[in-house]
Parts: sequence; C-alpha cells; structure tokens
Amino acid sequence: MSFKLIDLPYADDALAPAISAETLSFHHGKHHNAYVTKTSDAIAGTDHADKSLEEVIVASRGSNQGLFNNSAQSWNHGFYWHSLSGDAQTPSGDLAAKIDEAFGSLDALKEALASRGLGHFASGWVWLAEKGGKLSIEETHDGDTLADSGFNPLLTIDVWEHAYYLDHQNARPAYLKAVIDNNLNWAFAAENLARGSAWTYPA
Repeated sequence: MSFKLIDLPYADDALAPAISAETLSFHHGKHHNAYVTKTSDAIAGTDHADKSLEEVIVASRGSNQGLFNNSAQSWNHGFYWHSLSGDAQTPSGDLAAKIDEAFGSLDALKEALASRGLGHFASGWVWLAEKGGKLSIEETHDGDTLADSGFNPLLTIDVWEHAYYLDHQNARPAYLKAVIDNNLNWAFAAENLARGSAWTYPA
C-alpha cells in the first residue's frame, strides 16, 4: 500500500493568525509529505506493503525505528490537521460533561493544555485523550504516538518548533495560547469520543 498526503480539511489561511498559510505550506507540504513518502518507500516490496498505516506503526514499534518514526509522524500529522479548525467552537454534550468532570471547566482544561505544552521538553506532542471513560492530558516525545497506545486520542497539539517558528519564532507560549483559544476542533474531539477508538488514517 502506498500512503498519500491527506488534504488539509480547510483553506491554507484558515488558521491565521495562530498558524499562517506559509507555515502550513512548509509543515503540511514539506514535513508531512516527507514522512508519508518515506513510509511508502520503506514498505514497498516488504511484508508491510499491504498493511494499514496503523498496522505499520504497530509492526515497526521497537523493531524498526526509522520506519516507526516516519509512519507514526505520518499518523500524528494527519490527526493534528483534523484537531484544528478555522471556526471558533465550544465543546458540548458528552464531551463538555467529561471535560468538566476531569478538569473542572473548559478554561481549566485550556490552562492545563498550555502548561503541559509549555513544559514539554524539546519536540513532541500534547494530547487530550480518553481511556476507560475518563479524559486526561498525555504527552509523547519526538515522533512517538498514541495511535497504538490503548488511549483514544481526541485532539493533539504539535510542539515541534517547525509547527510555529515561522509565525512565533521561539515563543511557544504564544503559539499554544493562540491555537488553544481559537483553533481547536472540538467537533472532531467529540466524534473521536463517541467512536470510542483511535482515529484511522485515510487510505
């Protein structure tokens, strides 16, 4: 199976000013595309050739670090694009209730996401996830992923520098505040919560 770079679910300028069209051009068109291409090239003609991206992640974890890094980063980035939205949203229904149960309020969750993102050392990902009916904030380092973790990821925020450097230079707090306040896709999070299992990368 040859994996493809998925389309962004919005216009290139939809996330501005938090994330500019220029950043998306590099991040999606260059970084994400490179991960997908390297994954497809690595599995061509191997036992992994007909596997889904999720199956490649599981098969390569702990046994083929290069393939794992590229396949997991392909998945993480696809999930990240869907975790963002150009439309201001507010959680509702079961998601809102679970947020209140776990964090006390939406504002408290936003503060916790920003704090964990700011405190995350070097590159990685900050996730809102569900397990056993309870929400939590999780972190993965570098190219690691929650795709095969037993958690049900609801949203993720990329804290690699290439996600924000063109727009905010080294000011990760400014990027986090802008994205968390204005661009999180709570409808996507609600869909993931209702499904009860990890999102699948489009074939």
